[in-house]
Amino acid sequence: MPWYAVRPRDSADPRWPLPDRPQVVLKAAGPDEARATFERAYPSEPFGTPASPVPDAGPGSFRGDGDGLIVEETGEPPSPAD
Repeated sequence: MPWYAVRPRDSADPRWPLPDRPQVVLKAAGPDEARATFERAYPSEPFGTPASPVPDAGPGSFRGDGDGLIVEETGEPPSPAD
């Protein structure tokens, strides 16, 4: 299975859940699966807002925004340092 880099189209997008990482690299069968895996792992702010406390309904979601993320095939990421 190939590796895919998932990153926001706009590096300043406030929905990006990992401000200290410009992209997430994961293994998937294809770009659509990589996008779906990312969306499951980072669905949104967990409980929306105080005005709308609905699970997975916060403004941090890329779900349904096909243009918000860029998914590109990449090489295997380096092992994390011990």
